[in-house]
Amino acid sequence: MSVRLVIVDDHPVVRDGLRGMFVEQPDLEVVGEAGDGERGLAVAVRERPDVVLTDLRMPGLSGAEFIRSLAERVPSARVLVLTTYDGDEDVLPALTAGAIGYLLKDSPREEVFRAVRAAAVGESVLSPVVAARVLGRVRTSAAAAPAELSERERTVLALVARGCTNKDAAAALFISETTVKTHLAHIYTKLGVSDRAAAVAAAYGRGLLS
Repeated sequence: MSVRLVIVDDHPVVRDGLRGMFVEQPDLEVVGEAGDGERGLAVAVRERPDVVLTDLRMPGLSGAEFIRSLAERVPSARVLVLTTYDGDEDVLPALTAGAIGYLLKDSPREEVFRAVRAAAVGESVLSPVVAARVLGRVRTSAAAAPAELSERERTVLALVARGCTNKDAAAALFISETTVKTHLAHIYTKLGVSDRAAAVAAAYGRGLLS
């Protein structure tokens, strides 16, 4: 069964290039594309893709706003960022908003293919530069932060590590999304982080997740 993919990028040449790349992969099918977040959201709502491959800085919605809106409107779609921007002001908001992966546009095509396949099954993929930034933030805050998580907090964090959205986690645990958000807020405080990706990285680093 093929992975259904939507491409969102404001440069037509980039979209054409990506579409041409994916044609070579029989298990990866481009079902739509858009040049900005608003159109991208409409296409994703219509097509219900498995993965949305998106740039960050585009006309209209910011990258984080687009990712957040997509998580609300099409929670089954995994968002994989493909961009030239690797600063904290881009990486961290995107991951916090719900992106499951973050690649740079100089990534080899095989790495992009692997990342799309991984995202489709809920696995996080970060480029080495981005991973270094996230882990750097974890190390900076790890020493002073307490790390005693309750059993329910560990369960929520394990679901997040598997790529579950707040809605997915709520459904799996038979609780409300608000309760999931509350658990995540407590987890962030205890681990000394401020986003999902950093929380997962910190938990693995401290042996809280296996």
